[in-house]
Amino acid sequence: MMAHPAFASVRACVFDAYGTLLNLGDLSRGFADALGDKTVPVMDLWRRKQLEYSWLRTLMGRHADFWEVTGDALDYALASFGLDDPALRERMMGAWLTPTAYPEVPAMLDRLRAAGLKTAILSNGSAPMLEAAVASAGVGDRLDAVLSVEAVGRYKPHPSVYALAVDHFGVTPGEICFVSGNGWDVAGSASFGFKVAWVNRAGAPQERLPTGPDAVLTSLGDLPDLLGA
Repeated sequence: MMAHPAFASVRACVFDAYGTLLNLGDLSRGFADALGDKTVPVMDLWRRKQLEYSWLRTLMGRHADFWEVTGDALDYALASFGLDDPALRERMMGAWLTPTAYPEVPAMLDRLRAAGLKTAILSNGSAPMLEAAVASAGVGDRLDAVLSVEAVGRYKPHPSVYALAVDHFGVTPGEICFVSGNGWDVAGSASFGFKVAWVNRAGAPQERLPTGPDAVLTSLGDLPDLLGA
């Protein structure tokens, strides 16, 4: 099978972790018992603040690892809804260490590797978070590398983060297919020069930013065909 022309030169496939390979939807379902009708707004605010704090810390030059950022974002979200429950907080934080992979992920990674493509995660997560998450999801033996922003002390979409994948594999940006479920990450990685596939499971509109994806998928199961694998 021939690859999509935009991806014909790809030698490595690099994935965002949270919301791309790893299913964040499971987090919400796990806390509905404690949060009730506040579940969706609390979880949405938590995720939004987590990302905002990562971007703001990079802009301010005040880096903290993703575990700390995630905790600060959760504290803000809980306080916003008048919730003060240390046991619940501990349980919610722990969920980031035990995610599941989307069901199509193992077979998809197997096909890519069988076709001779290198595979990796490039994530905002700290190394301990990613080690635990990859083990929980059962995909570690299907990845050639797990790369964390902690190597540069900045968060995506800073170009120095995307450069980690180029340096690790010794290829050009155009030889990497970057895959993300997050529109802002798609724009950042495309701006860096990657060939980008956006996994748009929710049918969201494209971000109004200068760069965008080379291809849009509804499932990671379609990625091997895109790459001719």
